[in-house]
This record gives sequence, C-alpha cells and structure tokens, in this order.
Amino acid sequence: MKRRNALACVSLVPLLLSGCASTPAPTHWYELKSEPPEAVPPPRPGDKAVWELSGRMRLPGALERDTLVVASGAASVVPLVGHRWVEPLRESIPVRLAADLARLRGEGLVWPGPAPAGVGVTRRLRVEIDTLVADEARRVLRLRARWWLTDTTTSATPPTTGMADIGIELPDRSVDALAAAHRLAIWRLALRITGTP
Repeated sequence: MKRRNALACVSLVPLLLSGCASTPAPTHWYELKSEPPEAVPPPRPGDKAVWELSGRMRLPGALERDTLVVASGAASVVPLVGHRWVEPLRESIPVRLAADLARLRGEGLVWPGPAPAGVGVTRRLRVEIDTLVADEARRVLRLRARWWLTDTTTSATPPTTGMADIGIELPDRSVDALAAAHRLAIWRLALRITGTP
C-alpha cells in the first residue's frame, strides 16, 4: 500500500510541475498620448489671465489602480487583467489636462501647479473627476467632472464653477479603443473648461 501511494505521488509530480511552469499571460501597456486626439483649434486666450491647474486632482477610487477597468452591474467595476497603464492616471491626467488647456488658451497662460517662481498666477483651477469608466459592454466611456476657477487677486469674487458629462462612443470592444477613449475624454474636458466650441 505504501509503495502504491509513493508511485501515485511520483506520477503527480510532473503534472504539478507542468502547471507551475505555464507562463502567465503577457501584460499589455497603454498610455494617454501627449498629442490631442483631435484637431487643435486656434488658441482663445480670453481675458489672458494666467491659470494654475491644481496638481491634486481627485479621481474615483477605481482609477487609483494601474489596471484598466470597466463598469459591471449596478455598482461594481471589473479590472481588465493583463491590461495596465504605463503611468498611473492620477499622474498622467493632470499633466495631459494642463497641456491641453495650454494649447487651447495660449502659451504661458496655463501652468500645472505649483507654477514656477515668477509666474503671476491670477486664476487657480481645481478639477474633480467623479466618473471615468466604460459600460460593461464597452460601448461608451463616460466622464463626469466638476471644476472651480478661483480669482487669486481678490477674495471677494466667488469661484466660477462648471460641470461636464461627456460620453465617448467606442468604435469597438478592444482595450486599445477603451484606452484611446480615455485620452479623448480628457481632451473634450479641456474644451469644455475653456468654453472652446
């Protein structure tokens, strides 16, 4: 009996080793490209006020992960295993949004916070993203955001506020299309904040 058990254990070893030796699925990497995904209109500096975009941008908890996620059911999100952002969204979104705002307003009129010494900031922009997720079927990516633009030269003026609810239709169900839609949503948010038609 002992011999039979020993033989059975020996015959299981190759099976166990083959299971351990299987290679994990490769990781696919995605980024928010630096270039805007649509044609850039001529700058509209407006009042030529210098804006500083707060680097502390609040994002939904699901976006604090480095893995791409999609919505599922009434309240849950599902991580797309093996599909990751090269740079966490909490770092890349403020950088891309500041660059897009600068393209739309004009050179030297938008700075990521804190602005360099010597730059006379006259407006402080704070942005909060409440939602940035695709539906379970990956048909639409939804971005909902709020922003506050505060005059730094006087405390008597209340902040200007705004809200955006942006839907980006996905051309297909690929994760690449999903990642590209994130970049387009940030660009469209910049258009909305600057009032660019």
